[in-house]
Amino acid sequence: MHPLDEATLLSASDPAGLRGRTSDAYWNFGGPFGGVTAATLLRSVLDHGERQGDPCSATVNFTAAVARGSFEVDVRAVRTGRSVQHWYAELRQGDVVAANATIICARRNTTWSHQAARPPAAPDPGGITPMATDGRNEFVRQFEFRFVEGALELQPSFDGEPRSARSCLWLNNAVPRSWDFVGLMTFCDLFFGRIYHVKRTLFPIATVSMTAYFHVDGEGLAALGTCPLLGVADANVFHAGIFDQSAQLWSPDGRLLATTTQLVTWRD
Repeated sequence: MHPLDEATLLSASDPAGLRGRTSDAYWNFGGPFGGVTAATLLRSVLDHGERQGDPCSATVNFTAAVARGSFEVDVRAVRTGRSVQHWYAELRQGDVVAANATIICARRNTTWSHQAARPPAAPDPGGITPMATDGRNEFVRQFEFRFVEGALELQPSFDGEPRSARSCLWLNNAVPRSWDFVGLMTFCDLFFGRIYHVKRTLFPIATVSMTAYFHVDGEGLAALGTCPLLGVADANVFHAGIFDQSAQLWSPDGRLLATTTQLVTWRD
């Protein structure tokens, strides 16, 4: 089993919920990497027998730290229409709701299609040396980061000169894995906090909420195989301990697969 599938694995528990367990392979500073938590909630819908269509969007709110160990996931369909289905899922440890999600699935129609967005220019990933992951948080070692621009270059302390928040890079799993929505959801949160690039120092940050929009169906994802994805991330405002973050994920042939936004808090 791929480490990501093991980390997001859910089994039935009594009376009608699901049970999972955190994975040390995707550990961050004080808990699981948020992308895996989000992917776990999405998987609870993907594996549900009443799901109709593919996921189109997922909004995940991180309400408390997830402690190492087991957790429960409750999932239910809120409403099923003719083509769109709304879901709610929450991850609990004891009496604490650590994360919750609203997820929309839909049966996609075969109709007119147009992509106004254009991918950024980027060289072939094979000619770019991956970022060294030794000495970084455990979850970082599960992935490959090949920066085209805006690499994570850290220094002992902030020198008072803000740098660009924008990064462009090729992303992939360190252990090859075929693309699906669990993987795409995980990668929507794989961009380092933009404030790290701006201040070039590490300090506590936490994603409060993130929304991912999927612009591809399951068949289109599966056709990608295990190829790397091209990602672009940026931010608009850092103010009063909160900043925004947005990103895009592109296929190598220039198809926009997902867009995502986040709200992140930080402490100096």
